[in-house]
Amino acid sequence: MGVEPIPLDPELIRVLSGVTTATLTTVLLKKGLRNVWLRGAMPLQAGQPRRVGRAFTLRFVPAREDLATPASWGSPISTRAAIEAMPAGCIAVVDAMGVTDAGIFGDILCARMQKREVAALITDGVIRDLAGVLGTQLPVWCQGTAAPASVAGLTFVGWQEPIGCGGVAVMPNDVVVADSDGAVLIPAALLDVVVAEAVEQERLEGWIMTQIEAGVPLLGLYPPNEATKARYEEWAGKQR
Repeated sequence: MGVEPIPLDPELIRVLSGVTTATLTTVLLKKGLRNVWLRGAMPLQAGQPRRVGRAFTLRFVPAREDLATPASWGSPISTRAAIEAMPAGCIAVVDAMGVTDAGIFGDILCARMQKREVAALITDGVIRDLAGVLGTQLPVWCQGTAAPASVAGLTFVGWQEPIGCGGVAVMPNDVVVADSDGAVLIPAALLDVVVAEAVEQERLEGWIMTQIEAGVPLLGLYPPNEATKARYEEWAGKQR
C-alpha cells in the first residue's frame, strides 16, 4: 500500500547517529525549513538511544463508529497489516492527529515491531500498555499513555502515504532523527547536503566549547566572527 520503502545507507545512519536533533534543526533553519520538529513526540523513557531511519508512515483519521471497531483490527487495511509491511531499520511515524485519549499501539504490536527490527515508533499521539511496551525495548517517542484502544478515538486508514505528524508534513522515505530533544525530519531530497553541513556544525560547536572552557568570551565566538573563523579553520585543518 502506498510508496515502496527505500533502505537508508548504513554509513548515513552511522554519521547521523552522532548528530543531535538540535544541530539538525539549526542546519535546516539555515535552509529555510522552520517546521521540521515533530511537536508532542518526546521520549517515552529517559535514556533512549538516538535513532535514525527512513519514515514509514501510518495515518489515522477521526473515529467513525461503523469503521473504528475491534473487528477492524483484522481488516486488510489495519495497523497489523501495516506493521507486517515495515522493513527492518525504518522508523514508524504515525499521524494520530494529536489525540491523547486513545492509545494507537500497545505491547503486542510494539513487540512485533521490535521483532521486525523497526528502529523506533514516533507519534503525535499516545500508546497504551505502558509496562508491556517498555518491556519490548522498542524506542518510542509520543505524548504519553492512555488506557483506551485506538478505536475509541481514531480510525486507521493507511500507510506509506503523506501524513502530518506533530504539525509537520512527513513523506514516506523522508529521514527522521530522534533523541532526547524529540524528533526531527530531514526531507529526503536534502539528505546529503544536510548531513555534510550537520557534521561540520557539530565539529565547529565542539571546538567552540573548548574555547568556552578556556575562558574565551561569547561575543565574536558564538556566532564566530571572521577572526574566530580563521582560528577555527586553522585548527580544523590540522584535524583533517
